[in-house]
Amino acid sequence: MLNSSIFRSVLKNGWQSTSSFSWDIVKPLRQWLNQLAIHNLAQARLICQIIPAQCPFEREICLGNRLSIKIPPLCKLNPLYEEVVGLRFRALTYLAEECPNDVRHYC
Repeated sequence: MLNSSIFRSVLKNGWQSTSSFSWDIVKPLRQWLNQLAIHNLAQARLICQIIPAQCPFEREICLGNRLSIKIPPLCKLNPLYEEVVGLRFRALTYLAEECPNDVRHYC
């Protein structure tokens, strides 16, 4: 069973280690995502279509008029969350500034 204090720390701080020795096993993938440049319209559109604007896992399940269950957004548990959101933002910026596209339907 997962220690609840570790789980709370992950929810609060992400997947960063709290110990003095830390190694990030996804660091190469983080760097690759951060360095990925948007160069054409098709690439920017594909990124905006694939990466959702909101967490698709957040739900409120209601029975009748009362709130029964609320499932919190789980995207922040993804160790690459910030990099993926940044990539989507760069793609939206490319579409809005470099190409005369309306980006409202991607939001």
